[in-house]
Amino acid sequence: MHKPEDKARYDAQFWNERYASQASLYGSEPNAFLAENIARLQGPVLSICEGEGRNAVFIASKGLQVLGVDYSDVALEKARALAQARGVGIVTEVADMAEYRPKENCYGAIISISAHLPSAVRARLYPLLERALVPGGLLLLEAYSEKQIARDTGGPKNIDMLMSVSKLQAELPHLKPLLIREIERDIHEGVGHTGLADVVQFIGVKPE
Repeated sequence: MHKPEDKARYDAQFWNERYASQASLYGSEPNAFLAENIARLQGPVLSICEGEGRNAVFIASKGLQVLGVDYSDVALEKARALAQARGVGIVTEVADMAEYRPKENCYGAIISISAHLPSAVRARLYPLLERALVPGGLLLLEAYSEKQIARDTGGPKNIDMLMSVSKLQAELPHLKPLLIREIERDIHEGVGHTGLADVVQFIGVKPE
């Protein structure tokens, strides 16, 4: 049985309330996996489920154009404030990933950090993300793995929204993996993600 809050995790009101109640739910520094691989990125960059802007602002600080898309207008308001405080420019867009349609053949990189979406949403969105990349563009993803359901260090308690290598291989079949793995690592991202965790990491390139 899933907890009632699991269904609410894909609700704009739920996320607006969570983001409003924390100064910075996931911290203001970028995801470590993204930071380790920033040199691989080319712009423009699309960041889905961007949240409060920590990753988009970091990407912009490296001189890349970035669009941060999220369900929560509260989160994106905080993202714009963070960008202003850091002296960089980002573009934001409020969108439901169940309906979002990115521009085709547009992005040099797409970032998906902790974008835990229902499988039905991924089935629609992921092919659109593949098409949104320019040839040679890459998708960088980190998400909690299915093993994370046994931990209390972050992520949804809904196996459908957690990832695995096999899910990624099936759901992003047209990208050539440069890296695809499930690992255990220590995460410290605000109060929302903290402690030892099981994650999936993926970098895939669209063939030229």
